[in-house]
Amino acid sequence: MSLLSWMILGLVAGFLASRMVDKTGKGLVLDVVLGIVGAIAGGWVFHALGMAGVTGFNLYSLIVAVAGAVLVLVAYHAVVGRRAR
Repeated sequence: MSLLSWMILGLVAGFLASRMVDKTGKGLVLDVVLGIVGAIAGGWVFHALGMAGVTGFNLYSLIVAVAGAVLVLVAYHAVVGRRAR
């Protein structure tokens, strides 16, 4: 996948994951970063479970990226939420 494809997939995945976890987006840059990191994490987790990871710019890859982004976002909230208290 090209860098532009990763960025678009990351933006969509990060935005959807942000909406699923805390009902608001985190902003364009953080959503893209979260989505790209989530795609990598989701691909690694899916691969570890014996399934394909991110395979290209398609619906399956979006599902993998969103699942990974949700995991990353929950971890992000655990770390940032702990620091805020």
